[in-house]
Amino acid sequence: MSVLTRDEAQTRAQILDVQRYTIELDLTAGEETFGSRAVIDFTAHTAGDTFIELKPAALRSVSLDGQPLDPTDLTENRFPLRGLTPGPHQLRVDASMSYSRTGEGMHRFTDPSDNETYVYTQLFMEDVQRVFAAFDQPDLKSVFALTVTAPEGWTVLGNGIAEHTGGGRWTIAPTPPVSTYLVAVAAGPWHSVTTEHAGLPFGIHCRRSLAPHLDADADEILGITRACFDRFQEKFDEPYPFDSYDQAFVPEFNAGAMENPGLVTFRDEFVYRSAVTDTERQTRGMVIAHEMAHMWFGDLVTLAWWDDIWLNESFAEYMGYQTLAEATTFTDTWVEFGVTRKGWGYDADQRPSTHPVAPDPAAVPDTASALLNFDGISYSKGASALRQLVAWLGEKDFLAGINTHFARHKFANATLADFIDNLASATDRDVHGWADQWLRTTGIDTLTAHTTDTETTWSLTVDRQGTRPHRISVGAYDHTLDTRHGPTPLVLRERFETGIPQDTPTTRPGRRPALVVINDEDLTYAKIRLDADSWNTALDSLSGIPDALTRAVIWNAARDMVRDGELPPATYLEAARTHLPHETDLALLQGVLRFADTWAAGRYTAPDDRPAALATLTALCRDLIRRTEDGTRPGLRLTAVRHLIAAATQPDTIQGWLSDDTVPGGPELDPELRWRILTRLAVLGATDETAIAAALEADPSATGQEGAARCRAALPTPEAKAAAWHAMFSDDTLSNYLFTAVAQGFWQPEQTDLVRAYVPRYYPDANRLANRRGPAIAEAAGAHAFPVHAIDTDSLRLGEEALTDRTLTPALRRKITDQLDDLRRALTVRDAH
Repeated sequence: MSVLTRDEAQTRAQILDVQRYTIELDLTAGEETFGSRAVIDFTAHTAGDTFIELKPAALRSVSLDGQPLDPTDLTENRFPLRGLTPGPHQLRVDASMSYSRTGEGMHRFTDPSDNETYVYTQLFMEDVQRVFAAFDQPDLKSVFALTVTAPEGWTVLGNGIAEHTGGGRWTIAPTPPVSTYLVAVAAGPWHSVTTEHAGLPFGIHCRRSLAPHLDADADEILGITRACFDRFQEKFDEPYPFDSYDQAFVPEFNAGAMENPGLVTFRDEFVYRSAVTDTERQTRGMVIAHEMAHMWFGDLVTLAWWDDIWLNESFAEYMGYQTLAEATTFTDTWVEFGVTRKGWGYDADQRPSTHPVAPDPAAVPDTASALLNFDGISYSKGASALRQLVAWLGEKDFLAGINTHFARHKFANATLADFIDNLASATDRDVHGWADQWLRTTGIDTLTAHTTDTETTWSLTVDRQGTRPHRISVGAYDHTLDTRHGPTPLVLRERFETGIPQDTPTTRPGRRPALVVINDEDLTYAKIRLDADSWNTALDSLSGIPDALTRAVIWNAARDMVRDGELPPATYLEAARTHLPHETDLALLQGVLRFADTWAAGRYTAPDDRPAALATLTALCRDLIRRTEDGTRPGLRLTAVRHLIAAATQPDTIQGWLSDDTVPGGPELDPELRWRILTRLAVLGATDETAIAAALEADPSATGQEGAARCRAALPTPEAKAAAWHAMFSDDTLSNYLFTAVAQGFWQPEQTDLVRAYVPRYYPDANRLANRRGPAIAEAAGAHAFPVHAIDTDSLRLGEEALTDRTLTPALRRKITDQLDDLRRALTVRDAH
């Protein structure tokens, strides 16, 4: 398939304006294909040639201005339009299109719980051509009018209000001008909860089999939706630009969500059918707010080319966290951002594949390269940069610049230069200089604190390794006898701001504090190193710091020190063992435990030391479970139970839980915990196919199917591994979610010898798979099927040799590059200790 280049897009945008797409989709044509008819009204500014994109199963007919064209002119995904004359034109395309099982284009899913079928579109970047013919680039905005014929009993959702006109035929209200990748359709026997707000119809939708679970959370989901909608209406001068607001929770969705105007699609794991923590509910709320922010930044005003994708994602990421904190009961969102999302950006920014938040346009020459930039830099680092910008600029001026941006570019496209010019119009500060230093550079600054004192004063010097200016808060803490915040509590003496680089050391009255925390409110994006005395205080008293965001800053510093080989993983685990039993913030506890489990114990600890690391985690989790026996902190208890299952080295305890269908003292097992336990038992060789089949019979849902696939792949037998490998790399019938489940089960550190022979097979097999099945499966193969626990120099050598293969697809090459960097870092950390 030909990818679209930036030069081609610019040339086509100079030739054409597109006024309207009239699309007819027929979803009654069978299980493999659907009908697609497109009438495209466009204007040519000059005479010349161009092309339109589509990927049909069969191209039945094409005509231009009433004259038939030869369907066999289609080459790969491009149909040529030759000899255009200046003026208006109408193109008609009639095609049969293939349903997808990979979450791209028109995805089709049959629910194993009740055999009901659902379809939905995911057209991001270049997949509209899998559904209908289009000039597929973001700066050729147009009106879209869709008509959908669906089986009787189905409901059709779209970007605008959908009306059922009889006979399974649905007409969707035409959109205002939007980009091709934002068109959306979702059809099936949806369960819906509808309401009105601010004079608009609002709705939430899911599969029928999930109806009780959506109903249980409908008040919460709609409450967050209304609160964020109202807050955005207060922040932005431009009113909400579409005629309705639907949110559809769809199966086997590759991303967290997609900002289709008027019809946001979410992965339906956000409809919780098992117990979750408040932090997980907060994450769902943040995604709701994030996608709603896109209605303005991304949908109303859209990037001109994909080098500016950060403009969409960084803004929505920042606004999602900030607006959820302002408008709902989830007021501590930045703690979760700091301990979870920020690390995603830090990690990405230290890899060979790093790039500026706003890359040079030449670095994004085509759609294949653009797809690689949907990473921790475009989301997390960009949002962190915007948070620092707001701290420096002030929220009033920031919002004034944003509103100018919307007013100047609504229903059109804009670039980084437009964005910066509009921000600069609202302030006297040098926003252009800030953008050059923050958005056009790569890497992370490191800020290191040094303190001195006299009898009456103390002084702070902050060394900067890097080039960016920073506006930070500094917290000074003293010991206190108030033990409400842990066994060695601290109290805030003062918090003050300073700029980096400093002209001179900052001097404050009084003796040196016990703990000095730079970047105390986590307002900047940098690695932090405390002075030696403060670090010793932190190790002793971390749980005694009164503010969760401050604790997050210090835990992040510890995380970075482990990754940089400066802090032994065992020391990090012992700090977690000491302080997490006293932790009151659930997001912080979950984030620290995740790093402790996955990285400190899982990757950075040598095999001989892993039993001791798992013993530390087990002891920690048992302590947390003991401390929650009164039932007052179910989220903390659930987190501890999950991690105790993952750390189990013997099956007896968790086998007992499974047999009793409960953890002593709670919680009772739900489907998620049962499958989690059964997967761990499979890894330990303490279950078999009979038990897995029985569990699947008890839970035949889509999640159950994935759980069974994961368990079967985790069984420690040659036969199980051979079957799993064949399913992943030879049998192309697995959906995106089932592929991921099998991959997650396959590689286990306890089974290193059993799967050793598969390590060299991974690279050629994954490459062939990626070339056959496309970017979504390539992404899954790189993220989940990579042999992450094969941490040795032979594995590194094999991977580096694989990167010399020119046939690697861009998506798989990027994933392997990043995985090898993680492997290289793990070897370095192990060697350091």
